[in-house]
Amino acid sequence: MVHPIYAIGDIHGQLTELHRVLSLIEADGGPDAQIVFLGDYTDRGPDSRGVLDLLVQGKEAGRNWIFLKGNHDRMFYWFMQDYPQHEAYLPVELYWLHQRLGGDTTLASYGVEFTAHSRQIEVHEQAHQAIPETHVQFLKDADLSYQTNSLFFAHAGIRPGVALEDQDEEDLLWIRKEFHQDPRSHPKLIVHGHTPVDKATHYGNRINLDSGAGYGNSLTAAVFEGNNCWVLGHEGRAPLLPQQDR
Repeated sequence: MVHPIYAIGDIHGQLTELHRVLSLIEADGGPDAQIVFLGDYTDRGPDSRGVLDLLVQGKEAGRNWIFLKGNHDRMFYWFMQDYPQHEAYLPVELYWLHQRLGGDTTLASYGVEFTAHSRQIEVHEQAHQAIPETHVQFLKDADLSYQTNSLFFAHAGIRPGVALEDQDEEDLLWIRKEFHQDPRSHPKLIVHGHTPVDKATHYGNRINLDSGAGYGNSLTAAVFEGNNCWVLGHEGRAPLLPQQDR
């Protein structure tokens, strides 16, 4: 019998959606189901604090949950360092607190409000007072990848042609075009998020589970048995099959 493993796409502060898909997973696989969270727990949505509270509680309770790090999670963690570190991958005009990235809504969920005229050092000091250390440690400790015999989970994807064990952190957190446009088979089926799509999509060599919860769309939960995948809904499992035209 193949052991099922569940995965949840980018959450982005959508606590109500997280509760909904966790209920779907429990109905399908029971309370001890193994779940891989694909990262981007915070930013843009209304309750990043509530999401991290739930996930930290699950981790402390010893739930069979695996937490992967997303690029937004690293930006949040880097902001919380003694001296904030900014993401060099982004254009120079963007920083985590910018509304396009959503750090402002994350801090608001902790009661930290600021304006465009606020001094970053003051926002940083307020954040340190408001945000539990357990949340910061959770972001720090999140894994970059997880794999089974047939599946490789990462937030953004992989660099094609590079061995899975040699993947670079920047690619695991940020890659898009080079990964998306490569039709070759990978050593394992890659399960990722990071780039919003209208609905969970199977591309043959990869599966994207980021269905745009960060922009108010539904969060996706899927279940895998070997390479076979189903999306979970209120009526149960719906097969997620490879697209015919890629």
